[in-house]
Amino acid sequence: MPDSYAPTAPHVSDFNIPVVEEFRANGGRVGGMFEGGDLLLLTTTGARSGREHTTPLGFVRVEGKLLVIGSAGGSDRHPAWYHNVLAHPMVTVELGTEEFTAVAVPAEGAERDRWFAEVVRLVPGYGDYQAGTARVLPVVALERDRLAAPSEAANLAEKLVEIHTWLRAQLRHVREEADAFLAERAARAGQEGGGEPVLGLNLQLRQHCLAFCESLHYHHTGEESMFPRLAEAEPHLEEALRRLSEEHRTVDRIRGELEALIGDLATADPEAFRRELDRMTRELEAHLDYEESALFPVLTAIPFPPGGPA
Repeated sequence: MPDSYAPTAPHVSDFNIPVVEEFRANGGRVGGMFEGGDLLLLTTTGARSGREHTTPLGFVRVEGKLLVIGSAGGSDRHPAWYHNVLAHPMVTVELGTEEFTAVAVPAEGAERDRWFAEVVRLVPGYGDYQAGTARVLPVVALERDRLAAPSEAANLAEKLVEIHTWLRAQLRHVREEADAFLAERAARAGQEGGGEPVLGLNLQLRQHCLAFCESLHYHHTGEESMFPRLAEAEPHLEEALRRLSEEHRTVDRIRGELEALIGDLATADPEAFRRELDRMTRELEAHLDYEESALFPVLTAIPFPPGGPA
């Protein structure tokens, strides 16, 4: 996301350190066992540790999608990076000399099978891995975040607009996906003769919603760390900052309810999920509008990055 707070260096396993170093030193080209293959670096957030990890992975392009396969060399257990992206969908991808953020979305059902068949046609070794294990190898699309471009903000007000625009677009995307999912579900129920609609959501909607929720929480946590210093420097903002903190708590409760609703995809209630999305939209839009009106006059005078030339 276009908002950062001095991250620590990601962990790289001892085995992968020389591969990562060679990749970065040679614009994505490496030798040895990876020579001639299509390779990227995927940085994920640990599902349990919360620590960032960087892993070299082969990739395949299918139907315009950038795909990575959870092969783990054909072992009977999913690789750690796959568990990480289920818990934290926002990832960083290094591809050649390019680096960008993405949302990791595992494919499901017929789509997964179609993509995997094409992967095997292009790189037959993945078929050998699948033949060696009873587990279904995950196929994960790395969906580039087109809004996370390098910042051109000259002051904190412009930076805030950039982040707010990004959050609004993320939420709008999740709402559009929810609308499409509910429409498809209703049409399918009609074709099957009606009756009680089945519960459940899909992984695509879950991953995008979780990415939005995590990004929102990350942004508001950063703001809360900034508010005391801003209140000290600008005492007339004390009441506005108190209101913004209260709104953060309200929005965070809704975020928690959304995450709880998507905790078990099989039993999730899509209608309840859509209602919570509507509530999030109302509360967040009002909060962002108020924050912009209350803080912009002051933030316009603060250069970005902080400490830069005014």
